[in-house]
Amino acid sequence: MLARLQDVVRHAQRRHYAVGAFNVSNLELAQAVIHTAAAMRSPVIVNTSPSAIEYAGLRPMTAIVTTLAASVHVPVVLNLDHGKELSLVRQCLAAGYTGIMFDGSRLPTVQNLARTAQAVRMGNKKRVGVEGEIGQVKYVEDAKRKNTGQGFTMTDPAEARWFVTKTKVAAFAVAIGNAHGVPTRDEKLDFERLAAIRRRVTVPLVLHGASGTPAKDIRRAIKLGIAKINIDTDLRLAFTQALRQTLQHDPKLFDPRRELDAARDAVSAIVKEKIILFGSKQRA
Repeated sequence: MLARLQDVVRHAQRRHYAVGAFNVSNLELAQAVIHTAAAMRSPVIVNTSPSAIEYAGLRPMTAIVTTLAASVHVPVVLNLDHGKELSLVRQCLAAGYTGIMFDGSRLPTVQNLARTAQAVRMGNKKRVGVEGEIGQVKYVEDAKRKNTGQGFTMTDPAEARWFVTKTKVAAFAVAIGNAHGVPTRDEKLDFERLAAIRRRVTVPLVLHGASGTPAKDIRRAIKLGIAKINIDTDLRLAFTQALRQTLQHDPKLFDPRRELDAARDAVSAIVKEKIILFGSKQRA
């Protein structure tokens, strides 16, 4: 069943677990995420990035997720991930999205606040919660750069309180050393910073770029207030590795269903692992 972002993350926050937000771009990924969540009685957030929407199409992507959500009895959020344009926010809300992440983190702070607040107002008209971000979650290619403004800046706790108060976002994404992409050993979460943000911000906190983050760090982050955790790279790696292995094992295969079955199963295994780690099993 479709559910609203704000309801799902608030439930997680109150009960001290995190909901997985898994990125999808096709039918098989969406099936793996939603069916696995249903089997484990877990709420789930299905993320679609602007590039996924461009690839699959907004209407087909919406239809896939909403149809699958209607067939299960756990809360499923259809969420725009890293939306940077208000025009896309408007289109997603009109299409029936039940969650929005507006990413103005690469904008000047005042402009980020103004656009995020506008996205929140747009969401309010549909009773859809909006997630915002201040500070910049780096990409792996930024890994050699330091916290000097040359590529990323961590979230300032005082700015976080100001931003959340002014924008009235339903959830807040933190930049505490996490990174998008294939992780390296250089990525270390700043738990002192996270604790300081938690003391100043009352809305549920979000950790992006969590693929490859050690389990002990995930558990600690949840204890410090993280209620939504985004996973993308781990799913891509599992999907493509399974495809390669299947074709290498039987190069004469020409039925995409058999190849994609293996890829879907590999993604399901990752989703199951994350649901257990995040503590969301049997929470729906």
